[in-house]
Amino acid sequence: MRGLRAVAMAALMLPGTAAATEVGDELAQRLYDGTLAEIGDLALQRCEELHTDACFALGLLDFVTAYERLAQAMYRHGATAPNSPVMAMLFGIGADMPTAPANPDPEPLTYDGLVGILDAFTATLDLAAGHFQMAEVGADFVIPIDPLRVRIDLDGNGTAEADETLGMLMAAVGNFADIPAPDAPPPGSKTKGVESAAPDTTIGFDNADSIWFAGYSTVVGAPVELLLAHDFSEFYDAYLHRVFPKAGLPMQDYSQGGTLFMDADSDAFIADIIAALHTADFPVTDAARLAGVLERLGSITALSRKNWELILAETDDDRELVPSPSQTSPVPDMAVTEETVAAWMATLDRLDQILAGQLLLPHWRFKQGFDLKAYFETATETDLVMLFAGQGALPFIKAGPIADAQSFAEANRVFGNNWPGFALWFN
Repeated sequence: MRGLRAVAMAALMLPGTAAATEVGDELAQRLYDGTLAEIGDLALQRCEELHTDACFALGLLDFVTAYERLAQAMYRHGATAPNSPVMAMLFGIGADMPTAPANPDPEPLTYDGLVGILDAFTATLDLAAGHFQMAEVGADFVIPIDPLRVRIDLDGNGTAEADETLGMLMAAVGNFADIPAPDAPPPGSKTKGVESAAPDTTIGFDNADSIWFAGYSTVVGAPVELLLAHDFSEFYDAYLHRVFPKAGLPMQDYSQGGTLFMDADSDAFIADIIAALHTADFPVTDAARLAGVLERLGSITALSRKNWELILAETDDDRELVPSPSQTSPVPDMAVTEETVAAWMATLDRLDQILAGQLLLPHWRFKQGFDLKAYFETATETDLVMLFAGQGALPFIKAGPIADAQSFAEANRVFGNNWPGFALWFN
């Protein structure tokens, strides 16, 4: 991958750009049919020839493969959302959620098996990020794709069925997230002939969006890499039977017991939460991997800057995923203005300062700040309870400027209560 990217960067010195390929022409329908893997070899060949649309397609293939294999592994081992009457009472969720896994016959799962699943997930996301970044170099492209129609083989039966789409998945989590749908195509769109009574959710994916996907792949992989840098086996034994209730974990047969305060199910759930907190002390087993998370976080801000560089250079207005101030926003209530972009860039500056240890994180117990850089580079354990209580944070507390509301004043003023939505959108 490094060699391929080096070749691509060298292409910047060449006159002219590579033309679009049959891979880009077939991409949308392949995603809708769940058959993108069938042109994977061709996409790789065309990407090596520096065709940007093919590199984007290859990145999407890696990206979809990562999620598909993770979903299949979760199904294979009978993953389900933790559920209990006490959870519904305390958090207002879970009362109408299924208590049994969708797979009627889950396979046993081991700690090493779960580590392998997560490791493969981040490795494939890394491949995706590399290929997505290749689409920065070369010819411009715009490929209309409706993400809600993309099929994924969730249960691993070898076929992406009609009901295994991103649209169905998003509908399933509709109770937990309010996901706005794009309006009709913007005026002057280059994508013609789409007429439907329902909102058109087609996006004109382009080179800038490929960098957006590279950033998103890194965002998703970073917390998983953080976990994989540690030994979380005790937590696995104590709590994860709540996620994999029929996969043979140590406490599987004890999800209900006697009654202490409420009922057998709720009391056992509370006991498992206590056990989870007690075992949330994770020894660092791969210091290089932990330090690598810091590098990943730095690459996220760098990719966001590159993404905006490409967005602001665009001259079209074609169903943009993330628009410039001169383009049409797909989210009517979240317009992008020059002020919005400036506030986001200022936010990236602050995040870079935090990652560099120049700006410290506040800790409720100390007047001094928490050095996030020192944590990633020197920590030997991550004890969540003790970090919160303060004792576990002591090695990383130092004097210096601390990030506060004033540090993000511009973002707070511009984004207001919408800042989580803008952060998820801008990536």
